[in-house]
Amino acid sequence: MGYLQSLSPDEIHHYHRMLTRSVEVRSHYDMLVWLQGDMQHYIAHDIMITAWGDFSSQSIQHNIISRMAGVRSQSIDSVAISPLLLQLFARWAEFGRKPFSINVGDTGFEINQSGAKNALKDALQTMRCALVHGIKDHRSKHDCLYVAFSVKPSFSETERSIMALVLPHLDSALRQVAHLPHQTQPIDASPVEAQLQHDFGLSEREAEVLHWVAAGKTNPEIGMILDISAYTVKNHLQRVFKKLDVTNRAQAVNKIKTLLGDV
Repeated sequence: MGYLQSLSPDEIHHYHRMLTRSVEVRSHYDMLVWLQGDMQHYIAHDIMITAWGDFSSQSIQHNIISRMAGVRSQSIDSVAISPLLLQLFARWAEFGRKPFSINVGDTGFEINQSGAKNALKDALQTMRCALVHGIKDHRSKHDCLYVAFSVKPSFSETERSIMALVLPHLDSALRQVAHLPHQTQPIDASPVEAQLQHDFGLSEREAEVLHWVAAGKTNPEIGMILDISAYTVKNHLQRVFKKLDVTNRAQAVNKIKTLLGDV
């Protein structure tokens, strides 16, 4: 029996209310309130670290969400935390890109931060387990990794199942949060989007919209991802159709399928 099938009507109502609140996330504070509030009932954790970028070239950025004192995104640079995140991403790929958990016992998790005392380094040494899941973007190099750390001995099988269910909502919520100053270094547009701009004369935004159309997203979903209205998405698509000389989404995707590969 799956996790959702095991819930009572009241529990299902609470679960859907938790997911609905992810749509309301607009800031790092909102994300903290959501993860350390409603989400704790489903995946109890002390630190959530997200990373995104090109893991194959080790060009990634990170975000840290925790109520623990001093444990903040700005408290450590990507160079120090990248080795741990890259290792977890590699293990996630080895496990078939499915949620997995790792228990480290009293040793905790180590990061390469030397010199002055660091709150995140100290906090990770007190963590006893981690729950890992990610999103492998075959159409670009903007892969994402989500790691929940906890002081408890281990994550349960149920929590691993829940991680798979809530990941799309977690990913969508994070995309609605503006970058912090240390996260503003640019990540190049995906090769597909760059080629769409070059071959068909699409603007950067039009290429992004078409990219997500090819991924099967609806206009409201694309609007949420790109932080624009569904109406604006529709307008971008109309211009895309005109430039590609097509009349609908299916024709547009079919025309660029050689660029997209295995969508």
